[in-house]
Amino acid sequence: MNDTAVPEATNVAGNRVILTIYAALVGLAGLMGFLIGIFLEDLDPVAMFGIVDVPPTPVGLAVYGAITIAVVLGAFLGLVIVVSRRA
Repeated sequence: MNDTAVPEATNVAGNRVILTIYAALVGLAGLMGFLIGIFLEDLDPVAMFGIVDVPPTPVGLAVYGAITIAVVLGAFLGLVIVVSRRA
């Protein structure tokens, strides 16, 4: 066996990685929405959470994609945080 000390992983580093991945996925969803708005034509307006109609423009679809992914992934991330604190 090796007698050298192995530094323990910190909670801060893990949180930073998860938040970075979360931000990247939200940004990617926004980018995909923007690209869909640019390249596809004759799109119908989408209803964000069934409440607000979002116009099918590049910016509108980018906002729709980013907010939808942020809320859905944020809900799952929140559940993971709650469950991990109880364990």
